[in-house]
Amino acid sequence: MGDVSFHFPRAAGVLLPLSALPSRHGIGDLGPEAYRFVDWLESAGVTWWQMLPVGPIGPGNSPYASSSAFAGEALYLSLERLSEDGLLESGDLSGARDLRSGNVKYVEMRQFKEPLLERAFTAWKGRRRTAAYKQFCEREAHWLEAWAVRPLAKTDADQELRERFLQFEFQRQWDALRAYATERGVRLIGDAPIFVGRDSVDVATRPELFRLRPDGAPAVLTGCPPDAMNADGQLWGHPHYDWDAHRAEGYGWWRARMRRQLDLFDVVRVDHFIGFRNAWEVQGDAENAREGFWANTPGEEILDAIREEIGSLPLIAEDLGSVTDEVLALRDAYGLPGMRVLQWGFSPHSFHAPHAAPENSIVYPATHDNDTCVGWWRGLDAQTKKRFRIATAGEGKTVASTMYRTAFGTRAHTAIVQLQDLLGLGRATRTNTPGTATGNWVWRASRADLSAARARRLHELLDATDRLAP
Repeated sequence: MGDVSFHFPRAAGVLLPLSALPSRHGIGDLGPEAYRFVDWLESAGVTWWQMLPVGPIGPGNSPYASSSAFAGEALYLSLERLSEDGLLESGDLSGARDLRSGNVKYVEMRQFKEPLLERAFTAWKGRRRTAAYKQFCEREAHWLEAWAVRPLAKTDADQELRERFLQFEFQRQWDALRAYATERGVRLIGDAPIFVGRDSVDVATRPELFRLRPDGAPAVLTGCPPDAMNADGQLWGHPHYDWDAHRAEGYGWWRARMRRQLDLFDVVRVDHFIGFRNAWEVQGDAENAREGFWANTPGEEILDAIREEIGSLPLIAEDLGSVTDEVLALRDAYGLPGMRVLQWGFSPHSFHAPHAAPENSIVYPATHDNDTCVGWWRGLDAQTKKRFRIATAGEGKTVASTMYRTAFGTRAHTAIVQLQDLLGLGRATRTNTPGTATGNWVWRASRADLSAARARRLHELLDATDRLAP
């Protein structure tokens, strides 16, 4: 097989969704605050900025229910950048005062921002198309054309042009931010959900790649089997792939998808990596995931195709959940780092125990699907609290700092901490609670959170644990 691994230096990262940046306009974006955050990471000696998916935001405001595996979310466009390009007036940037701080208010934010994006498009439409725009449209035509004509019954030439413009601007602003980060030693980690939504453009335009019924409804859905936390299992509602069809085209869709992700990010976390070995299949008309079964997936073929397309595999395997020896063997055969979550590491003989983390792994005190460390501590039983105190010499009032200090001290080459845990924040700032439909993806940082003093303290800690940016 040869060397397919990607070299990870011993380093640290911060997990912060793009939407959670400070902003004057109601949601984090690719504008000035993103650059200030990069500056803050550089001053703290942090190597990695990990984000959640940046595609079009889906139902429930979820970044994991996107309508495209390729497009970017236009709401992440910076109004300041559009103004600098002469597409908006300076007065357009004042914004509603109640959008400048606090949680993301999706309804109000959309009501304010979408008309301004329309205004920017109107201004741009009268200009001569640049060579960069034409090159972008040609290069990304394999997904851009399908995205531009949605929804099929309502599009017109003006609407299609608008969609191309927004995606071009997203790419342009993204490339500028990524170049700025690279110059300062900050690298970006993205996130690719393994499945796509049933209402996505991908399913609508490439139905032959999915297991659908003649009427277009999913014949097979994906999910997770019942466990101690959920007697019905988890029914995600994503249509399952037709692997024979993917094999017949040489996994071209997967090649294009991962190439697109690595046009945006330096490294990509593959959400639900288990699905590259096997997937829980449920009939399309099922009401829950109880009556399903595990079916094999051609993971080696997929990863070989991706490797052939892009060279080494700068991927992180999200190997959480129903992990089997076969899943671990697939991960290890390709040299991919897996994930360890310290909140699950204080029960006897835990896979996630701090001392059990191997060098080729990514250690997190908590992920975006966990409670914050402060919230986690408050919900712990007495025995787990005792094990935590003995293992870390930590106490409840310092649980967040104890957790990230413990993560930085592990053998793992990479330790990534949610910004909320660096700040020692409580349950109200939790990013996502799986299985709940509301109240997720709304927390947002403030400028005051990213202080110079906090960056200095973090820099000292990373220096002491040999994790400073190389």
